[in-house]
Amino acid sequence: MGFHSMLVLVTWVGVMLTAIMAAPAIEYPLALPNCSDSCGDVKIPYPFGTTEGCYWKESGDFFINCSKSYGQPQPMSGNVPVTNISIEGEMNILMYNAIDCYNRSGTPLETIKIEPSLTGVPSFTVSITNKFVAVGCDTYALLRGTLKDEPFTTGCVSTCNSTHSIVNGDCSGIGCCHIDIPEGLKDIDFAAYSFKNHSDVRSFNPCSFAFIIQKDKFNFSSAYLTSLQNNESLPMVLDWAIGNETCEVALNKVNYICGANSTCSDLKNGSGPGYRCKCKEGYYGNPYLKDGCQDIDECKEEKKCPVKQICVNEVGSYRCSCIKGYRKVEEASCVPKSSLTIYLAVGISIISLLVLLLGCSWIYWGLKKRKFIKLKEKFFQQNGGLLLKQQLSNHQKSIETTKIFTTEELKKATNNYDKSRVLGQGGFGTVYRGVLSDNTIVAIKKSKIGDQSQIEQFINEMIVLTQINHRNVVKLFGCCLETEVPLLVYEFITNGTLSNHVHDKSLSSLLSWEKRLKIAIEIAGALAYLHSSTSTSIIHRDVKTANILLDDDYTAKVADFGASRLVPLDQTQLNTLVQGTWGYLDPEYMQTSQLTEKSDVYSFGVVMAELLTGKKALSFDRSENDRNLAISFVSAIKEDCLLQILEDHIVSEGNIEQLKEIANLAKWCLSLRGEDRPFMKEVAKELERLRSMEKTPLGNIDVDGKKTEDLLSATSHSFNIDVGTGCSTSTTTEYDSIKEQVLKSMEDGR
Repeated sequence: MGFHSMLVLVTWVGVMLTAIMAAPAIEYPLALPNCSDSCGDVKIPYPFGTTEGCYWKESGDFFINCSKSYGQPQPMSGNVPVTNISIEGEMNILMYNAIDCYNRSGTPLETIKIEPSLTGVPSFTVSITNKFVAVGCDTYALLRGTLKDEPFTTGCVSTCNSTHSIVNGDCSGIGCCHIDIPEGLKDIDFAAYSFKNHSDVRSFNPCSFAFIIQKDKFNFSSAYLTSLQNNESLPMVLDWAIGNETCEVALNKVNYICGANSTCSDLKNGSGPGYRCKCKEGYYGNPYLKDGCQDIDECKEEKKCPVKQICVNEVGSYRCSCIKGYRKVEEASCVPKSSLTIYLAVGISIISLLVLLLGCSWIYWGLKKRKFIKLKEKFFQQNGGLLLKQQLSNHQKSIETTKIFTTEELKKATNNYDKSRVLGQGGFGTVYRGVLSDNTIVAIKKSKIGDQSQIEQFINEMIVLTQINHRNVVKLFGCCLETEVPLLVYEFITNGTLSNHVHDKSLSSLLSWEKRLKIAIEIAGALAYLHSSTSTSIIHRDVKTANILLDDDYTAKVADFGASRLVPLDQTQLNTLVQGTWGYLDPEYMQTSQLTEKSDVYSFGVVMAELLTGKKALSFDRSENDRNLAISFVSAIKEDCLLQILEDHIVSEGNIEQLKEIANLAKWCLSLRGEDRPFMKEVAKELERLRSMEKTPLGNIDVDGKKTEDLLSATSHSFNIDVGTGCSTSTTTEYDSIKEQVLKSMEDGR
């Protein structure tokens, strides 16, 4: 019997909810008698009106011009379109955005320069539900108005160097900035400006924008850097109130507007002068009309009371009463007077059942949590966690700089590895952008496959990397071993890869020869450090422009040690499976599988060739003889064609003699046999010497420079450039051999 009553109760509640949702909205008068209460699709409640005598006579600001200039009726307040008016004190309008654009020559486009204002509605204030936003990469914006009867000005600055630094959804100064609107601001106007006429960013952002918009209607996107040029109208909210007096003063005046059964309320926090009207509890309607607030007969509108109860309407309220023969046991329940004991028993049974279910759920989740903890412990041991802790205890320096992160920390940092946090993907895994609890931004590398045979190697590599302290090697913060595959946590580098800056035409022109030479010197220094200055020599094995990161100052950072190998002190080479990237692979390593530090030297030579020519290391879009950059670069030197393959703006900037020497150094690094190549320490030292050629006349080169030049010449095949005679037709037997071996390896699928 108890269960049946409960089922009936649930069914009745469902019927009531359906009735409430299906019930038509209660109509009540909005406007004064014989006055229109709408313009098009927009309702116009009093104190607003569309004709003389239909709006509050004390202020013309409540006049709504129902304009038909655009075919459909459009309500206008002053000079702005109105989309909604609520009797709670808000007016929704559409507002243009401010625009400041420049052409390719940096001249302002006055024909589309717009500085919006709200001079037509001076009595209304800008709602704090809006915010002031500026969009652009060379932008500042100003908002002016009146606040507490005094002039007020504020603004914000938005800058960026490229779209790579912009984060969608983040409006904190990089491509987008915003400020909150103070309470009571009115008589506003605003404008957007540029610092440098967008001269540095015009290719992707020729305009500055500024606008006021509802907070919940705006989410920044990099697409706004160009899409806002259409001067579209944006949603904005104004606050309105009656007069410029408080309720206490207005109640004693003849022009007091609040009608019967309404209350008067002052604006909150002194956000402006005036007051608003509101219907009392239990009444509905327009409180600004004389008899606008009417009693709500809740018993007629909808089913207010549960089963076995009847609704009794009262002035401004209602109550529920049990039908005859029933008594109320709680606020929403009536039971037969003779069945009270049965319902108590059923209630106790239900409570007992709920307690049992809660207990079982608690046991289930406890067991599940325990299983999860054991799984994390299994992964931790499986990934060499105990060995890592033991090794760290023997390296005090590592303990200070290395952290073993938990699964929860890295999930939270990456928003559970959300796709929007992906920085890049490669053969060894995916790299995510993460934000640690102390707001440190990091790069988190998540491997694709766990190789149990390499666990000890992974731990040894971790120990060595934690001891590396070189400004041109990406810093390793720590790792996580509680997952199926280990996770590595590195410092986050902001400016992308060297590959992007060399091969993207819009970025390549910004990469001067001075910057390129500086980057080459920093890479060489880092590789020399890895080869000869660490406790165990490290061979990177995948040196390429895509694995060189740049910060905002164009400082190079060698990254991605996923393919790296450690070489014991008593060995000079390792016998390994060939691994690396086509175009950068050492031909001798491909043929013999013998990995040495000279393999990194060859790859670095390809990187230098990229910096000099702007070409990719391997491209099947080029002719067959020109697909491999290393081969075509050396051939060009042999044929005295260097100037024909160098990037134009490098030649115009650089010293020809310096370019010849550096190209010859790159050719030395690209020697077919490893024993003919220099060591990275020699390369780094020679690059430093060649950089000094920018400041030292050729006639004043010192003895050490002369010695190094002789050393370069000793590698054979040095070249001379005759600008007047053009290229020679000589061939290079050595690099014909390289070409044959590379092509054969590609055909064999190595």
